[in-house]
Amino acid sequence: MSAPWNPYRIRDLEQHLSERDVAILENLERFRLLTTRQLQRLHFAASPLGNHATVSAATRATTRVLTRLQERSVITSLARRIGGLQPGSTSTVWQLAAAGERYLRARRGDPDRRKFTEPGNAFISHTLAVADVAVTVLEQARAGAYEVLELETEPTCWRTFSGSGATTLRLKPDLLIVTADNTTETHCFVEVDRGTEHLPAVVRKCQLYQRYFSDGTEERIRGLFPAVVWLAPDQRRAEHIDAAIRAERALEAELFSTAPVAHTLEHLAPYTTSLTSKGGTP
Repeated sequence: MSAPWNPYRIRDLEQHLSERDVAILENLERFRLLTTRQLQRLHFAASPLGNHATVSAATRATTRVLTRLQERSVITSLARRIGGLQPGSTSTVWQLAAAGERYLRARRGDPDRRKFTEPGNAFISHTLAVADVAVTVLEQARAGAYEVLELETEPTCWRTFSGSGATTLRLKPDLLIVTADNTTETHCFVEVDRGTEHLPAVVRKCQLYQRYFSDGTEERIRGLFPAVVWLAPDQRRAEHIDAAIRAERALEAELFSTAPVAHTLEHLAPYTTSLTSKGGTP
């Protein structure tokens, strides 16, 4: 049985958690689920000039730290391992444990409490796919390719606005990302498609985006409306989404972009690491 939660335990954790440990907890709170590999990419960069010369060395260090944090009951792994985001790989999936959530709330003075449960497969797959897009953008920013000015996850990136009559509508993007180089800012609402939604559902989501665009709230706040970028698992699915959007005459197709997830940086960043492709907003 775990010890009762009290100020002494908070102080004990403060003495034993490093800045990197706390950053790991904060990212697990932010993204809800992350794999060992994603946490390695975020917090244990492998480079000749870094602390870890190779990816395997960085992964070993990541595993040691995550095991220690699990032993302190601030994070926990899901009961099942999943197929990795790369073919042929598997990975442990981590989430914030109740003690870790209480610790972060105590640091913020936040009274709200979050309930932790074992999520289902569909939720896990989608959440990790969304996180991987964000990790890719953050990873390349850390390499100096551009700056990340905003990266909002759910539910922070959700938007509420007025519909017809007295109705209230809620738009739920997966991410809002703003990146910049010396001359360009790229603003994007991101939808990470797993190929599981019927195309009519995708079109309905686009119609809700268009209603939000017509509302004008986002443009009044930031001076423009972010591009709506649909990232699909492959080129064929991206083409199907694009065709469905263009077939809906009521939609303004220029509000939307579609691409395979492998082309993430070409749409969400000012340029790719090879500096060959420019991103943009409508």
